[in-house]
Amino acid sequence: MTRLFIRPAHRGDLDAILQIQARCYTAIIPESPRAMDAKLVAAPDSCFVACLGDDAPVAYLLSLPWRFDDPPHLDEQSCQPPVDADTLHLHDLAVTPEARGSGAAGALVAAFMTALAASRLGRASLIAIQGSAGWWARHAFAPVTMTPELAEHLASYGSDACYMSLQRPARIQLSY
Repeated sequence: MTRLFIRPAHRGDLDAILQIQARCYTAIIPESPRAMDAKLVAAPDSCFVACLGDDAPVAYLLSLPWRFDDPPHLDEQSCQPPVDADTLHLHDLAVTPEARGSGAAGALVAAFMTALAASRLGRASLIAIQGSAGWWARHAFAPVTMTPELAEHLASYGSDACYMSLQRPARIQLSY
């Protein structure tokens, strides 16, 4: 059996990340290379890739410190985490079709939870798209009450976009 491992993402992974993104996101226009690179550079301690064996990444997770009341815009060309960040925003998780069922998604979420604990931020947030809100609910994320301002902010994420949050758990239990 091929060994799955998680490591920090770096700029050298950008091409693989863009290929995974293009294969996984069908309901939105994939983010540009510049936008994805900006996230990698802005938050190197909370962006990860999953690899099988010694091969290229088969999945990735990008997250960054942000403000809960103002989630990042889709395809933002620059990325400067605010100094008053109060959430670790899980911007993107994608797994190639071939790697689904490998444990990559769960391992990336575990790496994210470890980064959340290390961040000392009080919560995590994400925008669930393409019908993924139920999957995220199984990881203890709950929908946030939508305001008209928030709905307008999330419009570029698609009609089923669901803003979700997670209060930082007292204990992090890792399982792969």
